[in-house]
Amino acid sequence: MFDYTKKESITYKFSWDQLGDIAIGRENLGAQMPVTVYRLLEYCIKEVLEEDYGKEQMHRIFQKAGIIAGRELAHNLLDLSVDIHTFFGQLQDVLKNMQVGILRVEKIDESTGTIYVTVAEDLDCSGLPVTGETVCFYDEGLIKGVLDTYTNCSYTVEEIDCWSTGARVCRFRANKEA
Repeated sequence: MFDYTKKESITYKFSWDQLGDIAIGRENLGAQMPVTVYRLLEYCIKEVLEEDYGKEQMHRIFQKAGIIAGRELAHNLLDLSVDIHTFFGQLQDVLKNMQVGILRVEKIDESTGTIYVTVAEDLDCSGLPVTGETVCFYDEGLIKGVLDTYTNCSYTVEEIDCWSTGARVCRFRANKEA
């Protein structure tokens, strides 16, 4: 049995191939699962992280995980050589097909590098009770990871509207860092 009290140095580096061959591994159940199961995992992990490290660190950890996921998603599922409008069209298709949410680009200001996107039916929050706080930290990171990878620049991404703040879509502002 694993001793959780013992500090061990474990090096773990995510790569896309670690997702495995779901078609072989889940030949009866398939690749889909209920959103409830995903949220059960996500919100229990959030509770543990916040309890152990505080709200700010929990937010940072989820955002950092999202950055890794966004980077890997971009490298493995998107064509990084296309123009920005085609790229966002591909990203819309991928996120919809993966049932993450319905992405819409509201505005791209190419002079400043600021991008506004919305995600409807967001996997992380659609249908949650209104708490007045944004909760889609992982999505912030995912969008950052995708944009950083596509543009070879660094972005800061902030969720400015969320289902849990009373909005019916999640809205994100991505600012290109100087």
